[in-house]
Amino acid sequence: MHSGPTLSSSLQQRARNIRLFLMDIDGTLTDGGVCLLSLPDGAGIAEMKVFNSRDGAGLKLAHLMGIRTGYITGRKSPAVQQRASELGIDFVYLGQETKTQAFEDCLRRAGVGEAETAYLGDDLPDIPIAKRCGLAVAVADGAPELKEVCHYITRARGGQGAAREVVEMILKAQGRWEEAVPKALA
Repeated sequence: MHSGPTLSSSLQQRARNIRLFLMDIDGTLTDGGVCLLSLPDGAGIAEMKVFNSRDGAGLKLAHLMGIRTGYITGRKSPAVQQRASELGIDFVYLGQETKTQAFEDCLRRAGVGEAETAYLGDDLPDIPIAKRCGLAVAVADGAPELKEVCHYITRARGGQGAAREVVEMILKAQGRWEEAVPKALA
């Protein structure tokens, strides 16, 4: 487990191998809050999610740099599907009771092995995938049990740029950050 800006050589090697970056949503790309809105006249319920723009910029950059990305989450959410479309996320698995089958499908579809995969999570359901990834990452405010099995703990809390932090770490370890920066400029 590692936290902070200086990466050990073993952590750098793990990050160098990454070709696929998968992540949970609630508590990872959001702050973990679930906002349910009652629609007027009892027309139903709408769900609202708040995503961090830095995470979005990081995930777009990953895509531009050839790192495939994916969401694996237990909730079904049109907001998550919309955000995935906006960012060009390669793999989107919503409503997953267990995440292992979706994880294995992502590996197969991306043509990568476990050692070439990073996973960002925040809570207990993320542990089985974290144990299998080449680079397992927990957000700063993640569950202690998940942090125990992860290789890296972000400085950022869930929903506050943790995914962006992971993308930068991977690209720097791969020696491609300098190449990536101009692609991120508006």
